[in-house]
Amino acid sequence: MEESYAIEMLNITKRFPGIIANDNITLQLRKGEIHALLGENGAGKSTLMSVLFGLYQAEEGIIKKDGKEVKINDPNDANDLGIGMVHQHFKLVQCFTVLDNIILGVETTRGGFLRKDKAREKVMALSEKYGLKVDPDARIEDITVGMQQRTEILKMLYRDNEILIFDEPTAVLTPSEIDELMQIMKNLAKEGKSILFISHKLNEIMEVADRCSVLRRGKYIGTVDIKDVTKEELSRMMVGRDVQLVVEKGESHPTDVVLHVENISVGSKTHSMDAVKNVSFDVHRGEIVCIAGIDGNGQTELVYGISGLEPLKSGKILLDNKDISKAPIRERSTSGMSHIPEDRHKHGLVLDYSLEYNMVLQRYFEPEFRNGIGFLKRKPIRKYAERLIEQFDVRSGQGPITITRSMSGGNQQKAIIARELDKDPQLLIAVQPTRGLDVGAIEFIHSQLIRHRDSGHGVLLVSLELEEVLSVSDRILVMYEGEIVGEFDPRKTNREELGLYMAGARKEGKGA
Repeated sequence: MEESYAIEMLNITKRFPGIIANDNITLQLRKGEIHALLGENGAGKSTLMSVLFGLYQAEEGIIKKDGKEVKINDPNDANDLGIGMVHQHFKLVQCFTVLDNIILGVETTRGGFLRKDKAREKVMALSEKYGLKVDPDARIEDITVGMQQRTEILKMLYRDNEILIFDEPTAVLTPSEIDELMQIMKNLAKEGKSILFISHKLNEIMEVADRCSVLRRGKYIGTVDIKDVTKEELSRMMVGRDVQLVVEKGESHPTDVVLHVENISVGSKTHSMDAVKNVSFDVHRGEIVCIAGIDGNGQTELVYGISGLEPLKSGKILLDNKDISKAPIRERSTSGMSHIPEDRHKHGLVLDYSLEYNMVLQRYFEPEFRNGIGFLKRKPIRKYAERLIEQFDVRSGQGPITITRSMSGGNQQKAIIARELDKDPQLLIAVQPTRGLDVGAIEFIHSQLIRHRDSGHGVLLVSLELEEVLSVSDRILVMYEGEIVGEFDPRKTNREELGLYMAGARKEGKGA
């Protein structure tokens, strides 16, 4: 008897200028299963899901739902077929409330007026049933990314979607929020929902998925049962080679101080109390210092204060013994600071610029790239961009002239990292540098951070990934409610101890 599938994507081909994003791919989703879609950055995963959701139209191939061929011309068609999607970059109206975002497009009206009472009841019932606690009256711009994601999931459930697509759902979540999401996905599958789960994170796939399909450079590699494979085998299918899943690094040899932070405080945009409260620490040349903590405990504002994105309320910052406390951002950059920002779209890239112009955002004013009367030198810019694209394996359809918005999130991230590392900075501030990257790219970025350390420079790493914190750093500083509450040697601590300090259950002055 032929197996019944909730969704079948058969021989799908999708082309963009200069690239075949999906090359004759077949994907079959069983009813009630969690099916992972795994692949490198730019392998075609999000494109394939966008075809299923109606955002793109495939040039070749067909889609079947419950064994019958269907046409999906736009997201409304997808919703009518019971297909919902949580996008990697959330599609929410920032100034609307949670409730307004959930019901947007399917509002109940009477006499021309919105009737939200029944909608509120349904949303709260769904919230309770699936453990998706939200404040329906909170505005999107005022809530955490974890809460925004819950809003996106409730949007799908409110529309009674049976096929749920999660595109890189954990890329912006804290460890505890990831655990919650994994449980929510399992609960949804038990209810009979069929889930397509795009992820780079092998641990998550091993934990929740029933089966996994692997794409590599736009081609279908194969589908496996999770119970029959190891992480190493999955990573080999994804990258096409063996990947070092454990960070290898030698002893650090710190020398003089490259960054001195003394009693700095930074204000908060969301409440009256300071987000950073009287924080002091040093980063030496030849070491990686990691700021660990649950998202929203002042790490973002601390980096804003050091990098110049926000003014200090008090305290001072020395870079290479030079006081930069009130220096503009460009002066900090030209003085030897590089910054891989937390939000690559907001602070890292100009999305509608070409890749080559994004590569020189920090250096376009230098004589190498600009002539004496202020015009940009296009040939040197292109040559420079081509070198970085090759060195850092940044994949894009049209090389340096690709519009950055059209690139995958992981390749956008690699472009920023290439630009910031190529400046060979005295201090590299790296905030979530591997967010949204595949295991091969993570291995490469970690090796670059360690190489930068070993060349006698300082690295200030901010990460929400405890595995990354413990494996890459030489010293760990834990932030809680705007303060440094503990300092640790990664060789003498563990996830449990760090977790207690991150949650505020313990606090100390200095030393572990």
